[in-house]
Amino acid sequence: MSAGPRVVQVQKRPDFRHRAHSTELMDEPCSRDTLRACLLDIARTNRWTFAYRPLLNWLDEIVVARPSLGEPMRILDAGCGYGDGLRRVEQWAWDRGIDVNLIGLDLNPDATAIAAEASTASSKIEWVTADILTYVPQQQPHLVISSLFTHHLTEDQIVRFLQWMESHAEFGWLINDLSRAAIPYYLFRAFAKVMRLHPFVQNDGPVSIARSFIRADWQRMCAAAGLNDASFEIRAFRPARLCVLRRKQP
Repeated sequence: MSAGPRVVQVQKRPDFRHRAHSTELMDEPCSRDTLRACLLDIARTNRWTFAYRPLLNWLDEIVVARPSLGEPMRILDAGCGYGDGLRRVEQWAWDRGIDVNLIGLDLNPDATAIAAEASTASSKIEWVTADILTYVPQQQPHLVISSLFTHHLTEDQIVRFLQWMESHAEFGWLINDLSRAAIPYYLFRAFAKVMRLHPFVQNDGPVSIARSFIRADWQRMCAAAGLNDASFEIRAFRPARLCVLRRKQP
């Protein structure tokens, strides 16, 4: 197994007017144990920063708009990583008595294996290794979600991802990602060091913020994907989250 890439110093003074093109250490080859430790620390950070809140609020809105589905709600998580977000969705559904069919999809086979390991024996989530841009689901999902995924893609890939979701998600989709700004960038650098997060996470967290988006970025990419301004919504959530939401009319 690879020992993993060396830890490098995060760029000290990024230009937040433009998206950075630095690579993240977790996007490079590393051992499954290293990836597991990194994903675990990211999941811990997600809990500490209430990162599931935008997704769960949106799901509540979907259920209100479509109260009588008559079949399990099919939800696909693209770039599922550790799977903590989808497991939180499973708990959300259980608490509300909602029947769901959940698929967590990731390009990295180590990530899906780790997500399966981290799930309880009672969990019914299906973990799939595939490229979302070429994935053909057996059944069209009602909803497609992603968290901390799109900043790993090029802009052209994001446009393709938007088009893929628009054509496959029957009810709508949600992108939950980061907001590119100086304050969260420097705060996370300090936070990650104080909390002694994995060295990769200490490096990649600020890089992720520098690689993420502002509102104008999403407006441009959604327009390139063929979406009009009235068909989607951009919402900011604290701390440092910028989400794109699409809810199709019943």
